[in-house]
Amino acid sequence: MNILQASREYEHWLAKQTDLIAADIRRKHAFMAQSVFPFFRATFYRWLQLWPSLDKAISGAPKVLAVGDLHVENFGTWRDGEGRLAWGINDFDEAWLFPYTMDLVRLATSALLAKDAEHLAERGRLVAEAILEGYHDALEHGGKPFVLAEGQDWLRAIAAQQLKDPNAYWDKLTSWPEVRLKNLPQLAKDRMTDLLPPHCDKPFFVARQAGLGSRGHQRYVAIAHWKGGWVAREAKALVPSAAAWIAGTGRDRIYYNDILENSVRDHDPYFNVHEHWLVRRLAPDCTKIPITDLPTRRDEHTLLYCMGYEVANVHLGTKRANAAIAQDLKKRKARWLYDAARDMRRLIRRDFAEWRTSRTRPAK
Repeated sequence: MNILQASREYEHWLAKQTDLIAADIRRKHAFMAQSVFPFFRATFYRWLQLWPSLDKAISGAPKVLAVGDLHVENFGTWRDGEGRLAWGINDFDEAWLFPYTMDLVRLATSALLAKDAEHLAERGRLVAEAILEGYHDALEHGGKPFVLAEGQDWLRAIAAQQLKDPNAYWDKLTSWPEVRLKNLPQLAKDRMTDLLPPHCDKPFFVARQAGLGSRGHQRYVAIAHWKGGWVAREAKALVPSAAAWIAGTGRDRIYYNDILENSVRDHDPYFNVHEHWLVRRLAPDCTKIPITDLPTRRDEHTLLYCMGYEVANVHLGTKRANAAIAQDLKKRKARWLYDAARDMRRLIRRDFAEWRTSRTRPAK
C-alpha cells in the first residue's frame, strides 16, 4: 500500500469515528505537499504502517502507554494549579500502548527532518545522543516535571520569549468564523461553558483551525469577557489512535486521560477529557512552541536532552516499565536510535515525494 491509498483508507475509517470537516481535510492535503516536515506531522497513520520495517528488536521492544505522534513541535507551555509556568509534551491525541522505542525514534526522526529544513543545527548523531541521554537520566532518577518557575533558567527564557503577544493572539482567535448555536454539538458547548470562569459575560463560539495530525476534526472555542479581558475554552473532537485503524478494530478506547493522569507531570487543571471531547483553556501562555520560533542562539543539545527526559516522564506512568526498559536499553548498540531515525526519515522522504508528485499530476 502506498501513501495515497493509505491516506484514502485512513480518512475513510476516520470519517466513521467523527464528523470531519471536508474543507479542512483539503487544506491539510495542501499543507502536506509544501514540505516534508508538515507531511511527517500530518501522517502518523502512515508512520504506523512503516514502523514494522525497522529491525524487530526496535519495533518489538517492551510496550508502554506512549505519545505515539511525537515530534519536536509537540512541546509547549501551560499554567499549573498554582499559576506556575510548566513545559512539556502537550498533545496526546494518538496515545496508545506502543513499544517505548517508538516515541524515541519518532522524536529523533522529527529532529533530523527539522535539521534538513535548517530549523536545527545540531549534528544528526548528536541529536540522537542528546535525546537518549535525557531519557536515560529520567529513568534513573524517576523523572521530574519541568516547572519553569524555579530552575530551568535557559528553558524558562526560551518559553517566556515565545509566549504569544496577547493582542495578536486574541485578535486572531476572535477573528475565526462564529458558529451558530444550532450547529454546535451540545456536549462540546456544555463542557466549554462549564469550564469558563463564573459570572463571565455571555460567550460566543467560533470554529478554529489548528494542528496538522488532527486537522479536519471539529474544534470549537468559547470566548467571553471576564474582569477586563478575554478568556477562552476550546473543545476538540477526539478519536481513537490511528493504531486502532491499523489493528482493524472498531471504536476503541481513547487513552488521553490515562496518559495525563499517570505521567510524571505538573498538571494543567483546565485540561479535561469528556467522552470524545478534549476541553482546555486557551491563552497566550498555554501554547505550543514551534521549532521555527526558537531564538537563533539556543542550546539545542540541552533542549533535545529535555525532550528526551520528558518522554521518560510519560513512559514512567506505565507501572513496572522502568526495569523492562532499562534492561532492554542495555542490549542496544550505541547508534541504534540514530540509525533507526535515519531509516524512517528515508521512508518518509520517499512517501513525501510521491505525495507531492500526486498533487501536481494533471487530473485524468
